[in-house]
Amino acid sequence: MSAELISILVLAVVFVIATTRSINMGALAFAAAFGVGGLVAGLDADGVFAGFPGDLFVVLVGVTYLFAIARANGTTDWLVHAAIRLVRGRIALIPWVMFVITGALTAIGAVSPAAVAIVAPIALSFAARYGISPLLMGAMVVHGAQGGGFSPISIYGSIVNGIVERENLPGSELTLFLGSLAANLVIAGIVFVLFGGLKLSGRREEPNRAAPDQQRDQKSEQDQRDQKGEREPAAGRPSGSRLTPAVGATLAALVALVVAVLGFDLDAGLSAITLAVLLSAVWPDTSRKAVGEIAWPTVLLICGVLTYVGVMEEMGTIDYAGHAVGDIGIPLLAALLLCYIGAIISAFASSVGIMGALIPLAVPFLAQGEIGAIGMITALAISATVVDVSPFSTNGALVLAAAPDVDRERFFRQLMVYGGIVVAVVPAAVWLVLVVPGFG
Repeated sequence: MSAELISILVLAVVFVIATTRSINMGALAFAAAFGVGGLVAGLDADGVFAGFPGDLFVVLVGVTYLFAIARANGTTDWLVHAAIRLVRGRIALIPWVMFVITGALTAIGAVSPAAVAIVAPIALSFAARYGISPLLMGAMVVHGAQGGGFSPISIYGSIVNGIVERENLPGSELTLFLGSLAANLVIAGIVFVLFGGLKLSGRREEPNRAAPDQQRDQKSEQDQRDQKGEREPAAGRPSGSRLTPAVGATLAALVALVVAVLGFDLDAGLSAITLAVLLSAVWPDTSRKAVGEIAWPTVLLICGVLTYVGVMEEMGTIDYAGHAVGDIGIPLLAALLLCYIGAIISAFASSVGIMGALIPLAVPFLAQGEIGAIGMITALAISATVVDVSPFSTNGALVLAAAPDVDRERFFRQLMVYGGIVVAVVPAAVWLVLVVPGFG
């Protein structure tokens, strides 16, 4: 048996053990990376650690740290009420507002994970407050980010269009952008219907009215303050949706995060953790427990799995699969399989990296003229990015880490099942719509 096949089988075993024995999959993946990397691929420790996603580690820690502080000092409450005012109490519109915001951010140049890192914690805090499915809200955020992700001035769009130009293939920037936007919009609509969006249509919330549990808490606190003759909230306690100094500073920190990432192209994780440390230094009381609320199990899970995927890339497993498909003599079948390979691998690895590898692999049969280049490239781009709802991708991991007050194991399984459905259905759908008719 080849080393490439062994690495694939070991990954399958990791999934089975983690699912049946309730062991953190990341811990298993680290052990698998050590075993397969050392015994099969002959890698030393440095070779195994080469696949460790240090940048994603910092993003997950930094963003969840910053938003743990925001939850502790009442900033997320303030943002939730601001969102309610924006849509005049129509709760059903909030998931679509989040879709549009993340889509706009990526369309104007934000990297998709950066946009999700900014929006997901706010969106999921809102979902927790009003009983909206976290899967619905998380999917709307991720699909919104991917919907705008291939505009001509976006990061993804620029990379794909650059690869097309380098390979001397026919291209259409508008088709790429609109194709991705349409696909993600359709998926978002389906998700909205299937996961309770229609049930939200009749629900309204008064813009200035707190949730019932918050009203009870505020009344109890007010009674206690009245007995003590106090007029202001107790020191160090968040005050619902009031704009306290701590809330104002945290809002300024969130704006600074957006400006740092979008305006100055700074790293989202390092920027977030720096801002979190500054807030902790000024308001240590409300920030003391924030470090403990960092999503450490999620960090272990994602970093372990991606380290193993890095070992697979180092062994050549990814290239092995791609070239095996490229050698098939039936262009339409090869195109379909390439879309599926892009979707499956991208669910665990870099979407951009996968597109950069798969588009050149498609060049030989695209040159034959039997497959339309524009449709094929658009289908590959959609297949490789729409699966970022997977909890093993950066965007899915951010959604999993950002969700407050959820059973994370259950939410992880929901994201994994949903990601699996997307992987199974979307590549075939875009192949049928874009490749079979021969566009381009």
